[in-house]
Amino acid sequence: MDLIDIDRALLNDFQRDVPVVARPFAAMGRRLGIAEDDVITRLSALAERAAISRFGATCRPNTAGASTLAAVAAADCDVELMAGVINAQEGVNHSYLRENAWNIWFVATGPDRAHVDRTLSRIARQTGLRVLDLPLVEPFNIDLGFDLDGSRAAILPRRPVRVPKCPQRLDAEDRCLLQALSSGLPITRAPFAALKDCCGLSERDALARTERLIAGGTITRFGVIVRHRALGWRANAMVVWQLPPDEASTVGPHLAAVPGVTLCYQRRAVPDAWPYTLYCMIHGRSREDALQVLDTARALPGLAGVAHEVLFSLRCFKQTGALIDPTAKGAQ
Repeated sequence: MDLIDIDRALLNDFQRDVPVVARPFAAMGRRLGIAEDDVITRLSALAERAAISRFGATCRPNTAGASTLAAVAAADCDVELMAGVINAQEGVNHSYLRENAWNIWFVATGPDRAHVDRTLSRIARQTGLRVLDLPLVEPFNIDLGFDLDGSRAAILPRRPVRVPKCPQRLDAEDRCLLQALSSGLPITRAPFAALKDCCGLSERDALARTERLIAGGTITRFGVIVRHRALGWRANAMVVWQLPPDEASTVGPHLAAVPGVTLCYQRRAVPDAWPYTLYCMIHGRSREDALQVLDTARALPGLAGVAHEVLFSLRCFKQTGALIDPTAKGAQ
């Protein structure tokens, strides 16, 4: 996708740390030297072109709700049918076709683990397939952002993973707000004012709560959420490593620091089917770029000679915000 300089700046400079103010697009415009209405017009056009998925927030996994990574092994002739069943489930917010016998990968989210369990059980029942359940153990880098000024799979300057000392206490209004922020705010002059209709929050209360949720680590990023494929990162590889859990915890921070590794975390293995504990994502403009990053990762002392698999994405079926509050207006 060809971008003019102002559009590029809107996508590159505001993927996080957008001011939490009543008129965020005016604040963005002041930094760029353009009018508020110009920012709104440009972002709306970029959304229509699928360059961005939403303007809103991402939440730290398993703080405002529950989530897990899951997979099924579908026959090639059944991929479309099985993907349709999976994507129709409430709370499935990401799903991909990947190069592996376990070929349909998805994230199931919900207000609590019981909701996620019901979703996985329903998928198993409706598809007739075994569902791998791979819950998060420890995140090492979850602040995904794409540097549009980089020539390869460059990510925005990485932030250390901030682990809250204790989970924030969330009330019903917090959960409704988080659902709205995860689903995406309207691209209008006063987006927080629109939360009165869906959450019953005044603009002032919505702003104060958002600031508190950011400060407490429940919200990990607030800003423009881009669609990386539309912007040129078409080689998306999930790399999984077979390590004992204690070694995965030790090696994880070093893997997360490799330039070009865009996400990194530890997950629980399934010994009889999926023995991998350490995961990383590599987003490249080409397969060759992604494999060069992987070569650097393989050379890490803790990963040299470790059994691993590389699962390139073949297709993105779905990419939306997480399900946090099923009762909220705009929830999946």
